[in-house]
Amino acid sequence: MSDKMFLSDNETVVDAVSSAEVKQFRCLECDKTFPLKKSLNKHAVVHSGVKNFECDECGNRFVRKGGLTQHLLIHSGVKKFKCDECGKLFARKKILTQHLLIHSGVKNFKCDECGKRFADKSSLTQHLLIHSGVKKFKCDECGNQFARKSGLTQHLLIHSGVKNFKCDECGKLFVHKSSLTQHLLFHSGVKNFKCDECGKRFADKSSLTQHLLIHSGVKKFTCDECGKLFAHKCSLTQHLLIHSGVKNFKCDECGKRFTLKKNLTKHLLIHSGVKNFKCDECGKLFARKFELTRHILIHSGVNFKCDECGKLFADKSSLTKHLLIHSGVKNFKCDECGKLFSQKANLTCHILIHSRVKNFQV
Repeated sequence: MSDKMFLSDNETVVDAVSSAEVKQFRCLECDKTFPLKKSLNKHAVVHSGVKNFECDECGNRFVRKGGLTQHLLIHSGVKKFKCDECGKLFARKKILTQHLLIHSGVKNFKCDECGKRFADKSSLTQHLLIHSGVKKFKCDECGNQFARKSGLTQHLLIHSGVKNFKCDECGKLFVHKSSLTQHLLFHSGVKNFKCDECGKRFADKSSLTQHLLIHSGVKKFTCDECGKLFAHKCSLTQHLLIHSGVKNFKCDECGKRFTLKKNLTKHLLIHSGVKNFKCDECGKLFARKFELTRHILIHSGVNFKCDECGKLFADKSSLTKHLLIHSGVKNFKCDECGKLFSQKANLTCHILIHSRVKNFQV
């Protein structure tokens, strides 16, 4: 701090000060002016960096007692300052004043790193911590690190298991309100964010950003069970359920069970009878997009050959299933007669024989 910060009784701050001027004492550190010398001297403590007042609740420290007193209102739970625009409540008038800038739409503070704009300087300052690369706030539960304490605080809600924000459309619960807000975009049907690589569209920018990792070719998440690589951590997490053997999602139509709910949802399309995916080559219809994609390989001329018998297949998955025949492994057993099959599809066809016999006997 500058030695010129504090003024002596006979020191002149400016060469000539009009008697009509109200603010005449200027801080040499930040140029802020004050009507009284004692006000300037009190303000100068801010630049000293000394924080002698500590909050017993969270450990935050403050330069002045007044700052601590104002901060304690947050822990009191009392929020008497209300925003007339959105109804949000605040513990301090200062925070309400800052919040009102959001509704004004004015964002005068720009980040030189990424161009993002902010309504107030403090938000920009907090944002800049992201670009600094410094992450000093660590989660004791999972080890994740954050640039801002607020980020850690929000993250800890995930471990609490508390989900207070519910979607009125589908009933899904969320830990954070921001997550619910993003989720609601899916129900709106609006997808303003387009991938330049494949044309796929997304409801929010974060989903597009995650999707772009697929095209980057970078897969830094490895499955310890089978070595498969994934671009996203969430994809690896879902994949690990396959190795767990747990299949909690059952089809009421045929009894088939699935590890993931989304796989059950896709499967149900088969029973619905709806076939929205059409082959432009031959006109054949399919219930699921991946079935159409696999079918198109037939027209493309791409062949996968069995080294055992020379039979050709349009896609690799069909070849893989076929190879079970040559392996001699038969894991699918008929409960009626005990006959074994290498593929479940063959067992399914076989079971029809028993059903026909029973119908004939009746």
